[in-house]
Amino acid sequence: MCLNSSFPLLGRWEWRVLWTPSVGNPTEQKQYHMLGTHMQRAMLVLMLVCIPLAVLWANTETILLIVGQDHQIAAEAGKYALVMIPSLFAYGLLYSILRFLQTQNIVFPIMLSTAVISLLHVPLCWVLVFKSGLGIRGAALANSISYWINAVLLALYVKFSSSCSKTWTGFSSEALRNIPAFFKLSIPSACMLW
Repeated sequence: MCLNSSFPLLGRWEWRVLWTPSVGNPTEQKQYHMLGTHMQRAMLVLMLVCIPLAVLWANTETILLIVGQDHQIAAEAGKYALVMIPSLFAYGLLYSILRFLQTQNIVFPIMLSTAVISLLHVPLCWVLVFKSGLGIRGAALANSISYWINAVLLALYVKFSSSCSKTWTGFSSEALRNIPAFFKLSIPSACMLW
C-alpha cells in the first residue's frame, strides 16, 4: 500500500516542483547555474515531503490492521516498510539528480550507475535475505542500500564531471528562496497526477 503510492508520488511531486511555470526553462535563458539551484530546491522539498511519508510507512502495520488486513500480512508488511524508510530519502535525492541530468541530455552516467547497481543488488539482496537471516528485512535493507549507492554515484558524477560544470556550481542559498511558491504550485499538480 504505502510502497506502491509513495515512490510514484515522490517522482511526480519532484517533476512538478522542478519545472513549475514560475521556474521557466533556465537553459533557454542561458542561466545554466539555475538548473543546479532548482535541483537543490527540489531535493529540499522532497526531503520535507519524505517526513510524513516516513511516518506513514512507520505505521504500516497499524494502518493495514485498521483496514482489515490479515495480522501476519500486516506484520510482515510493517517490518518491510519500516526498514525501507531510509530508501524514501535516497529516492528523493536520486530522482532529483536523475531529472537534473536528463534535462541536460546526460544519460550515459545514469545508464552506467543503474547497471552497476543492478549487478550489485542481486548478490547484496541474496546475502542480506538468506545468509544474514534477515529475511524480508534483508530485502528492504538491500533496496535501501542500492538506492543510496546509486544516489551517491550520480551525485559524485555531478560534482566532478565537466559535463555539469555550468549547471552545478555548488550549493546555493538561493535554493532556499520561494519554497512556499514551490509547494503552492506543486501540491495540486502532484495530486492531479496521483
